[in-house]
Amino acid sequence: MTAIVGLRYLGTSGLFAWITARVRPGLYTGMNRQIRGEIGWSLASSAIYGIPAGVVAWGWQAHGWTLIYEDPLARPLWWMPVSLFLYLFLHDTWFYWTHRWMHRPRVFRLMHAVHHASRPPTAWAAMSFHPLEAVTGAVVVPALVFVVPIHVGVLGLVLTIMTVMGIANHMGWEMFPRRLVHSRLGNWLITASHHHRHHELYRCNYGLYFRFWDHLCGTDRGVSAP
Repeated sequence: MTAIVGLRYLGTSGLFAWITARVRPGLYTGMNRQIRGEIGWSLASSAIYGIPAGVVAWGWQAHGWTLIYEDPLARPLWWMPVSLFLYLFLHDTWFYWTHRWMHRPRVFRLMHAVHHASRPPTAWAAMSFHPLEAVTGAVVVPALVFVVPIHVGVLGLVLTIMTVMGIANHMGWEMFPRRLVHSRLGNWLITASHHHRHHELYRCNYGLYFRFWDHLCGTDRGVSAP
């Protein structure tokens, strides 16, 4: 599982970096040293993410410990989109509060400074974490499969959204159209424009997928223009 997570990181971040080189040529010029650091920390994080993922795969297939199911008719079909949203919302909630906690000065220096050493972040920075921070990110989805039922295909979609949005929000430019980013729907979604503002100002815009908690807690500072 560690190898799978690492190869997934190299493949997806590499793809978005390749797209960046064509859509925004020169954006990462002079950042080779930073990118090497991002790749190194991210591969270390892959090892940490792989451990609970491996436990889940083993517990599901060998022992049936999890609530992952394969038969789409095992539960009502409406549960699939509901479980998708529930997983994203619960993950986003965990991320918001742990992320905000990691911006306390002592915790920031210990755990989160590695991620913010990317100035500005690139497509390679999505998993560039100190090992302690990686642990906080690695446990939440594996923990949920033991308490919230989910179809294996929907779980794959959750992991895909997590991967794509994690990279897209760090790549330094906005891939979504302005009419979406500045729409009523965009006012509730995290995109690169929103997360880039976090990397500029630090003490705001803590969410992962949604701006719900940022709006509710008064930590939303709008969008940047990466």
